[in-house]
Amino acid sequence: MAINRVTYKIGNDELVLETGKIGKQANGCVYAQFAGAAIVATVCASSEVKEGLDFVPVTVEYNEKYYAAGKIPGGFIKREGRPKDKEILVSRLIDRPMRPLFEPAFGREIQIVPTCVSSDGINPPDILAVIASSAAVSISDIPFHGPVAAARVAYLNGEYVINPTFKQQEAADLEIVVAGTKDGFTMVEGGADEVSEEVMLGALEKAQGFITAMCELQEQLVAKCGKEKLPLAPLNVELENKEALIAEATPLLEKACFQDGKMNRGKAISLAKAQIIENHKEQFEDEIQKKLFEQCYDDIQYNLLRKSILDKGVRIDGRKCDEIRPITCEVNVLPTPHGSALFTRGETQSLAVTTLGTALDAQVLDDIDGERSENFILHYNFPPYSVGEVGRLTTGRREIGHGNLARRSLAPMIPPMSEFPYTIRVVSEIMESNGSSSQASTCGGCLSLLAAGVPMKKMVAGIAMGLITEPEGDNPYGRYQILSDILGEEDHLGDMDFKVAGTKDGITGFQMDIKIAGVTTEIMKKALAQAKEGRLHILSIMEKCIDKPQPISPFAPKILTMKISPDKIGALIGPGGKNIKALKDKYSVEINVEDDGTVQIYGKTGRNAEEAKIAVKGICEDPEVGHIYEGTVKRIMDFGAFVEILPGKEGLCHISKLSRQRVEKVTDVLKEGQVIPVKLLEVDKMGRLNLSYIDALESQGK
Repeated sequence: MAINRVTYKIGNDELVLETGKIGKQANGCVYAQFAGAAIVATVCASSEVKEGLDFVPVTVEYNEKYYAAGKIPGGFIKREGRPKDKEILVSRLIDRPMRPLFEPAFGREIQIVPTCVSSDGINPPDILAVIASSAAVSISDIPFHGPVAAARVAYLNGEYVINPTFKQQEAADLEIVVAGTKDGFTMVEGGADEVSEEVMLGALEKAQGFITAMCELQEQLVAKCGKEKLPLAPLNVELENKEALIAEATPLLEKACFQDGKMNRGKAISLAKAQIIENHKEQFEDEIQKKLFEQCYDDIQYNLLRKSILDKGVRIDGRKCDEIRPITCEVNVLPTPHGSALFTRGETQSLAVTTLGTALDAQVLDDIDGERSENFILHYNFPPYSVGEVGRLTTGRREIGHGNLARRSLAPMIPPMSEFPYTIRVVSEIMESNGSSSQASTCGGCLSLLAAGVPMKKMVAGIAMGLITEPEGDNPYGRYQILSDILGEEDHLGDMDFKVAGTKDGITGFQMDIKIAGVTTEIMKKALAQAKEGRLHILSIMEKCIDKPQPISPFAPKILTMKISPDKIGALIGPGGKNIKALKDKYSVEINVEDDGTVQIYGKTGRNAEEAKIAVKGICEDPEVGHIYEGTVKRIMDFGAFVEILPGKEGLCHISKLSRQRVEKVTDVLKEGQVIPVKLLEVDKMGRLNLSYIDALESQGK
């Protein structure tokens, strides 16, 4: 097989797409490289064809090899294991824009495997993985309405930067990933530090140029070596009595679809379907006819609900298009956790719980980008009971993705460790779900953070928006309605699902999936403006519940921070860690020492932490003449006692300094192990410490 390649100049480097050298047994394989980052993306389709599928059985398995960055996996096992959260998030990034472009009638399982085989630690490999995956499918024999591409856009120092480096991302006010086709973008996700809606729109427009160029580059590769596409396997059977069935089902669905409450609606819709199937049980003894009717039934429901919204402005639950469901907020709903909140919006409910930990509890991330730690963690759980179902309690890609969106929406408003020295973990337990549980997690998470005493910079709320469109003539968006606070049914039946989170002053989190060929700037402007109105409404309700951090829970660890001279770190730790271990045991605390001399002391009680801090201060400061110390009698001699006033620092309390009266024996006054207050009288030329016993003098009124 001949080697084919195409290139595109970006700055001083070329983006290369190459095929024909490796992975030749896959349906499609593309090697993509930009600077020091490289991806091998393969796609394979099963040989077995299943007719009549109403979905695309496609899976994306992005994976990163440690050798890509010249690393060996840490820990006992030296083989790459289960996917990390980052790999799952990149898999979703590839899957979401590509999945709608496959034909369900292809009828075969499809697996896309992009592998990061080289990483320079400068250029993120995820955008390259999207482009390589699309290119691999485009040149393959698998039918695909692509290509697609992606671009990362950062807003840095008032300018947009396409595909920024890792360092540029860290310094940016906005960082989003946009994916789409030459016709328009279809997916957006990212985070920001309170940017305006205008800045967000500018980033979307900036991304489209690069996406178009990357799609054209893939088309060049297809022109060189693209394979003939395999045939589709459409179901060549039609539903019998279709018109009569539609006429029978429509009035039943018109009544069922607008029942009050998700469970009532679902039950009514199922009963109506069961009634029709029973009325035509002879026809539906044929499983294919039954399946065709179920697809037709879904289409009737789809058309009814969209028509109601477009013609009457009335939604499934009777709301207006810009109306938000009733919201209730409660905090401190659990007795022991450090902070808790119950956020309910309609039939979606999040129980958010915040736990405060120490720096030792930070999440350590070790991947090809390098080892780093996160002191703000958010986990999202979606148990089956939240939708009234039976199922396994697992953490899947949905949980990882929704949790990441809520985390990045709240993260810009979390104070740095230098101001609030706690590791913070938020867990959102979805107790009910009917639309946008990720944004309920954002709202509930914010409330629970404040309830736990976290001094957030500003409050954050999120909302999910939807879109219903209908073509008119040549205009694909002749009629449309933007929906605020969408239900699960509206997400399923709509043309767009986008979630916007932020403060009163700007956007902090953003995610959008579009099921049609892009949207216009006009629609996006209106949608963002309507989302802002909804966000402000939700924030106003949240503020009535809690608008400032509460006192930190007595169950939370007490953390004290202090600075010591870096050259005193050795003295604090001691030989083999002897000194710091002794302090931990004596005061029942944990002590963390940073290289710059920052010392954090974690105690179960404030008293323990304060006492440990005094002890650390004593070790790291030179003994001060005239200062009174609590010392421990270590050895008793005929001429006096040696008293340890600081770990590893002893002084002599001469027998003459034990009392104003004559003392015959030191043991008449002291015994080994006794803790006594002593005053440092002097440090002699030899550096020896001379002490006097305070209690004995005071007891005699001296």
